[in-house]
Amino acid sequence: MAKWFRMGSLLPINDIGVDLGTANTVVYVKGEGIVLNEPSVVAMEKGSGRIKGIGLEAKRMLGRTPTGIEAVRPLKDGVIADVDVTEIMLRFFLKTVTSNRFFKIRPRVVVGVPSGITELERRAVRSSAHAAGAKEVYMVAEPMAAAIGVGLPVETPTGNMVIDVGGGTTEIAVIALSGSVADTSIRVAGDELDAAIVTFLRKNYNLLIGEPTAEAIKIQIGSAYPDGEEREMMVKGRDLVSGIPKTVRVHSAEIRECMQEPIQQIVGAVRRALEITPPELASDIVDRGITMTGGGSLVRGLDVLLREETGLPIHVDEEPLTCVVRGTGRILDDFDRYRNVLTT
Repeated sequence: MAKWFRMGSLLPINDIGVDLGTANTVVYVKGEGIVLNEPSVVAMEKGSGRIKGIGLEAKRMLGRTPTGIEAVRPLKDGVIADVDVTEIMLRFFLKTVTSNRFFKIRPRVVVGVPSGITELERRAVRSSAHAAGAKEVYMVAEPMAAAIGVGLPVETPTGNMVIDVGGGTTEIAVIALSGSVADTSIRVAGDELDAAIVTFLRKNYNLLIGEPTAEAIKIQIGSAYPDGEEREMMVKGRDLVSGIPKTVRVHSAEIRECMQEPIQQIVGAVRRALEITPPELASDIVDRGITMTGGGSLVRGLDVLLREETGLPIHVDEEPLTCVVRGTGRILDDFDRYRNVLTT
């Protein structure tokens, strides 16, 4: 009898990869690829805790909810801040993925986690995945998963350096022989850039804006390094003095300046990782360069700034948002080969 079978449109699956990110949760199903990419946001009633929306539906509610409803992000700085809400969110996403598929057995799940995660946070990830229906739960450090996702030969003695700039954390690792030889993890990433824009507009324009508006500003006119093409944008918010909605014109040079503090913290973390890298592996990095992944690597000019600061070639992956989950997928496709990079 064949190991797998079809039953109408129902497809049996046993392996799932999850990038449980601060900004987005991405799910990979073995044999199908990426099947879900949703914001890590949950909207719920304050008193009863009743869920009003999860994912994109909940993100649309950020900053727009009435008094009795709260839109929350259960993951903060790359780790689980609210175990119960994360469990509900993860269970919902896994049920969404498996609703039109047949489970022969409970799935084996590989979850990408920050390299600086504590044992308490590991237990939170594990319990959330088990409660969501997983039979076996494995964890892999996000820089390792990202390196595997972009196709770097992580099991060889050659040094490979990866910078994964996510929503809550920036993970930097020098990888060789299926392990991290030198790594640095800082809780400064895309969310900190958004917060810097919110603070700047409040201080300089007396304008109060929400997270979604700050993110839109970062994407449209934000940059880490001048590229010779300056931009402007009309930003709407609430005047802190009069309390009346107003619109201001913001220049890209201003946004670049206000984002410099968190960006320099990222640059400093890259320098620290290079300083503790063994010289033999450092010579490999000179030849091979540094690979950038994660949504934060899409900030305009960040790769140019790092190239200026380090003097090393910087390569940004074509699809940086999905590197980690693609890595979990490759691990599931060749589990024995990558077993050494996993923790239980």
